Amino acid sequence: MTEYLIAFNDEWVPDHTAEEIRKKATAARTVIEEMQAEGVLIFTNGGLDRSTAVCSVEPVDGKPVFTDGPYVETKEHLGGFVVVDVPDDAAARHWAGRLATMLDWPQEVHRFRGPGQTGRNGSGER
Repeated sequence: MTEYLIAFNDEWVPDHTAEEIRKKATAARTVIEEMQAEGVLIFTNGGLDRSTAVCSVEPVDGKPVFTDGPYVETKEHLGGFVVVDVPDDAAARHWAGRLATMLDWPQEVHRFRGPGQTGRNGSGER
C-alpha cells in the first residue's frame, strides 16, 4: 500500500453561505465514512485557511525564531486534506474524484515517497 495526500487550496473554493458549507461538510463526511469502511483513511481533520495559521518560524543563527507573521508569501493557502493508504495511483484518484464531485471543487493528489510515521495509535491516544 502507498500513502497519498489528497488536498485542496482554500482559494479554489467559491464563496458559500454557512448553510452551503454545512451541506458540503455532510457530503464530505459521507466520503470519509466510505474511506473508513474501506480501511484506507489514515488522517483528516476539517478545513484550514489563513485564519488557522498559528505562527511563522525560521532559522536564525541556528535557532528558531517564531513570529505572528509575515507568513510565507503565497496567494494560495491549504484549505483541507485527507491522507489515505491505497494500493496505487488509480485508487488515490478514485477517492480524490469522490471528494471533488461531492464538494464540487478541485482536489490534488500527491504520492508520499515512503511510509510515514505516527506518534498515535488508532484510538487517537499518544
